[in-house]
Amino acid sequence: MDATTAPHRIPPEMPKYGEENHIFELMQAMLEQLLIHRPVDPIQFMIQHLQRNNDHVPKIVVLGPPASGKTTIAMWLSKHLNSNLLTKENLIGKRFSPLAVEAKNYYQKFKKLPNSMLVQLMQERMEEDDCIRRGWILDGVPETREQVLMIQTQGLVPRHVIVLNAPDTVLIERNLGKRIDPYTGEIYHTTFDWPSEPEIQNRLIEPKGISELETAQKLLDYHRNIVRILPSYPKILKAISADQPCVDVFYQALTYVQTNHRTNAPFTPRVLLCGPVGSGKSLQAALLAQKYGLVDVCCGQLLKEAVADKSSFGELVQPYFEKKITVPDSIVMKVLASRLEKQDCLQKGWVLHDFPRDVDQALLLHSKGYSPNRVFFLNVPLDSILERLTLRRIDPVTGERFHLMYKPPPTMEIQGRLLQSPKDMEEQVKLEMDLFYRSAAELEEFYKEAIALNGDQDPYTVFEYIESGVINPLPRKVS
Repeated sequence: MDATTAPHRIPPEMPKYGEENHIFELMQAMLEQLLIHRPVDPIQFMIQHLQRNNDHVPKIVVLGPPASGKTTIAMWLSKHLNSNLLTKENLIGKRFSPLAVEAKNYYQKFKKLPNSMLVQLMQERMEEDDCIRRGWILDGVPETREQVLMIQTQGLVPRHVIVLNAPDTVLIERNLGKRIDPYTGEIYHTTFDWPSEPEIQNRLIEPKGISELETAQKLLDYHRNIVRILPSYPKILKAISADQPCVDVFYQALTYVQTNHRTNAPFTPRVLLCGPVGSGKSLQAALLAQKYGLVDVCCGQLLKEAVADKSSFGELVQPYFEKKITVPDSIVMKVLASRLEKQDCLQKGWVLHDFPRDVDQALLLHSKGYSPNRVFFLNVPLDSILERLTLRRIDPVTGERFHLMYKPPPTMEIQGRLLQSPKDMEEQVKLEMDLFYRSAAELEEFYKEAIALNGDQDPYTVFEYIESGVINPLPRKVS
């Protein structure tokens, strides 16, 4: 079919299904594995790949100079993510492996391992069932550019690479105080992290090779190699300062490894902005629509337009407007559905606000197939809302809007004729706030992946947070 004369009409259910089930990423991952392994039977290989269901298990590399804390961070990540920690030592010490026995004998004799042998040990370990199911975290490997290339050739590609950095003077001082528990492998420090249990204190030993001269030589070797390693991981690399408390380093690393990388998958934003009256939803929706071409869908405005256009929906809505009572959800949903079904919403995406306001309306929206893929809650305290709304005024002569604090009228004459809208009265604002927060907890529970933002700051700062949440993938939640 010629798309220029007869454009393809893709049903909205298809891209939505593909997005929710990550079909694009799934196909991309399978294609990558096919090209890496080049199996004789591609169909059977893909079936086995799907059965493994491990496209999102941790595959992490933690690098850093001596005494940067990379082993501690790798161990903590391994425990938190329930993944497998792989070090040069435990690869060599692996039981029931002829290759590991050969590597151990070689290491005892020459105090180093050939790159090819190290990569073979890694490949053997990563093909075991627990690494396939729970992923792996590499501590301090690769050490050289040659190892990087050999690892990549074997298809052992990490998803996240963390590099710890600190001044050499700090690292040398740290290294001099390092102590190791020979039973658990835990690392302690005479100044920064001394254990409280006397039993542990008494069995700690000083590791070999931590003198100032030896540490300086290791740092020199590290700096020579790391500059050739980093260019191999341009899009998956996170540099973290190690010159801060270890817990802070760990949480920065954990946040990064739980973040999905942006993919090339087609993405049509369907954004929902929730928040009390006066929280800035309309402004944020307008900014998103302007910058990203989304359709700004304000539910209240749709109802007014339906009445003004005297459409069939408007005839249903008008009696409720005349009596100043709430329009039933079923009618609101009909008006909203008619807008969201239009081609511009399907192609460009939309940003919705003023609906849903409670979990029943959210369920109704979901049942009709209009589920947002990004939800933001704008939290603003009551005092700020009152300041924003109760000081608003309108000039009945010109229709111009003013704010007594942020945009005062230019003359006393204009100020004397300003009027306040009944909906901006303090009692009405407090009532609207109370109604929203009665339903907010249930609504947040319904939208479990919603992002809560502080709306009580500069609107363009709020927009930057919303923009980041729209264009970046949602973080994975570890159970």
